[in-house]
Amino acid sequence: MVKHVTTTQQFDELLQSNDPFVFLKHSTTCPISAAAYSEFLAFASSFEDIPCYFLHVQDERPLSNYIAEQIGVRHESPQLFIFKGGKPIYHTSHFSIKKDAIKEALETK
Repeated sequence: MVKHVTTTQQFDELLQSNDPFVFLKHSTTCPISAAAYSEFLAFASSFEDIPCYFLHVQDERPLSNYIAEQIGVRHESPQLFIFKGGKPIYHTSHFSIKKDAIKEALETK
């Protein structure tokens, strides 16, 4: 399940649910981000029981900034987070965003 998040309210609801989820900040104009998005989608299609969400940084800049402020992790793009219990337990960016790395992080965190 991959869903597009566009508002701070949607993001806050995700955190409040306390359920684990994967979240990607994606740039629609960056080739590195395109590769990361492909890896993210590959993960999502292989692990359909893990909710996956994304935002487009160009369209949702206020949300992207809000997330950085809320969790205390400087914005990068592309940037991937794993949340559990409403807190980020893992984050990475750029070429480190790989299907297998996401899977491994979920298993070890």
